[in-house]
Amino acid sequence: MKATCPVCGKAVDEAAARTKTGETAHGAQEVDPAKGTRQFHGGRWVYFDTLGCRTKFMARPDAYPSLGGA
Repeated sequence: MKATCPVCGKAVDEAAARTKTGETAHGAQEVDPAKGTRQFHGGRWVYFDTLGCRTKFMARPDAYPSLGGA
């Protein structure tokens, strides 16, 4: 399934952003951020094409009206 990054508008492959690439020493799932990333916000998962876009969104979610008020 494809999602759209709310910051830059690029397509994000949701499955690739969730694919487990490893595990931390404490058993937490690791993913490859180069394939996309996600953040739980407003009761749903929001997908981003890069960590930079996720950081911009989380700093000012209100700047993205379609998701900031969710």
